[in-house]
Amino acid sequence: MASPRVLSAIIAIILALGMVCLGGWYFTLGVALMVYLGQLEYFQLCRAKGMAPAAKTTLAVSQLILVTATLSPTLADAVVPVAGTCICFYLLFQPKLATIADISASILGLFYGGYLPSYWVRLRSLGQAEVSNLPLNGFWPLSWDDWQALPPGLTTMLIAFGCIWAADIGAYVFGKLFGKTRLSAISPKKTVEGAVLGVLGSVAVGTIGSWLLRWPGFPLTGMALGLIIGIASLLGDLTESMMKRDAGVKDSGQLIPGHGGILDRADSYVFTAPLVYYFVTLLLPLLPA
Repeated sequence: MASPRVLSAIIAIILALGMVCLGGWYFTLGVALMVYLGQLEYFQLCRAKGMAPAAKTTLAVSQLILVTATLSPTLADAVVPVAGTCICFYLLFQPKLATIADISASILGLFYGGYLPSYWVRLRSLGQAEVSNLPLNGFWPLSWDDWQALPPGLTTMLIAFGCIWAADIGAYVFGKLFGKTRLSAISPKKTVEGAVLGVLGSVAVGTIGSWLLRWPGFPLTGMALGLIIGIASLLGDLTESMMKRDAGVKDSGQLIPGHGGILDRADSYVFTAPLVYYFVTLLLPLLPA
């Protein structure tokens, strides 16, 4: 890989891990910035197709969802229908009559670019208030010896990110080495062999993570989480590729040297967030210790 691509990846990983470790409003601020930049790229794709979405309104209400997810995660879902109403209200009173495509693009921008990423904020907040040792509800680990002593939101996110990275790297490397069968016409470079081995890499990381956290049902729970994340990250990648192909562009932006835009790097994280959140908050508590 070219040096700018490697350097960008290293910087992005350091920043991401720093945000995740700190949590609290530090993490929310980082997610809010990524959501803002990602939505700008998304709306640029929409405009390339001749749509006129309610970009400013969607950007504003998406930030409101992230703030609500930080203050009271249970209320974040209640903000979404209000946000959708505000978007439609804005479009109704534009000088130019809005189309179905304009409304759909705006609501998808809210759902895809704002609501789904808010689940990372909710996930990171799990157990954060009880162990916060920094201002703005932040936290910095004093020791990594015992993962059980760390907030569950932090440890779960590290495992989830590890699964996503294993899926992405595994699919890329093994696809280059052994890939022969094209996975989809949406993304011609992706292969079935690479996708399968990428998902298996995610399963392996999930299994190790469940052992570290002593999850009930080990190793099946870890394998299940890895499988879910591996498939969801692949679908997120293909979904973003589908939007770019429809808009007739290679990359969603040029913000990250060697990688493209924010959406090009964050597409694997969009659909995984709510799945991981509900896996650890709804499924794991139902299993016997």
